Amino acid sequence: MQLNNSVTEFILLGLTQDPFWKKIVFVSIFFFYLGTLLGNLLIIITIKTSQTLQSPMYFFLFYLSLSDTCFSTSIAPRMIVDALSKNDTISFSECMIQVFTSHFFGCLEIFILILMAVDRYVAICKPLHYMTIMSHRLCGVLVAVAWVGSCVHSLAQIFLALSLPFCGPNVIDHYFCDLQPLLKLACSDTYVVNLLLVSNSGAICTLSFVILMFSYVIILHSLRNHRAEGRKKALSTCISHIIVVILFFGPCIFIYTRPATTFPMDKMIAVFYTLGTPLLNPLIYTLRNAEVKTAMRKLWSKKLISDVKT
Repeated sequence: MQLNNSVTEFILLGLTQDPFWKKIVFVSIFFFYLGTLLGNLLIIITIKTSQTLQSPMYFFLFYLSLSDTCFSTSIAPRMIVDALSKNDTISFSECMIQVFTSHFFGCLEIFILILMAVDRYVAICKPLHYMTIMSHRLCGVLVAVAWVGSCVHSLAQIFLALSLPFCGPNVIDHYFCDLQPLLKLACSDTYVVNLLLVSNSGAICTLSFVILMFSYVIILHSLRNHRAEGRKKALSTCISHIIVVILFFGPCIFIYTRPATTFPMDKMIAVFYTLGTPLLNPLIYTLRNAEVKTAMRKLWSKKLISDVKT
């Protein structure tokens, strides 16, 4: 389908074209990305090496950090390079790869957040049957389903993108390739494609957000029957999850559930969910979770002891 397109590359306008502000963007995105990598990789290593973080909650947290790392990596490195370059071009193939990877890992994060909500529901509302219901095998199957579902979603995005004929302008008013800005460059009526986009990405974001909020309302309601100490711990965990859900889904719903119209604020809102949320997730989960902080301190202590011995 690509052979029908006369456009072989696109020009990304990025967040700004001003040389001074491009330097500011470079420094900001570099430290955002570095913080995202360090924070999420620290959680991944801690969960993998700690014997105390083997519950289903941390199994899902491991994959949330992994999806955050990959999601940010699908976008941030390109932004960093473009901020230093005068010719911000991206080939058609690279653009399609970025569409696939960003939607794959973004959708995976959505599914993992749903699984984490299910895990908290079972832990709080069915505590006596928690380990029986949330077995390691079931958790593995659920994560596998999440990966397959994310792949199906991303392939649908690619098919929609490849169905668009690009024969004229090739300037994308954005900092990464996505279907919304690509729709503006198509040389045909995009009504049907836009409808499919909203019913795909928009529906996933909206329905997932509703399901998550509904599940946490049930969880918070059930906490009334718990003891004060257990209620405080469960409430702390749930609040962390709710903060992540709102920070991620709010911007996503704004971007993907409306018709093919763009606003000047779209790029800044996209920065928040593509770069801000992956950076905030490790902070939210570590600062509000005593078990993770304890495991990190033990990991750091072992590292210091091994360095002293060597």
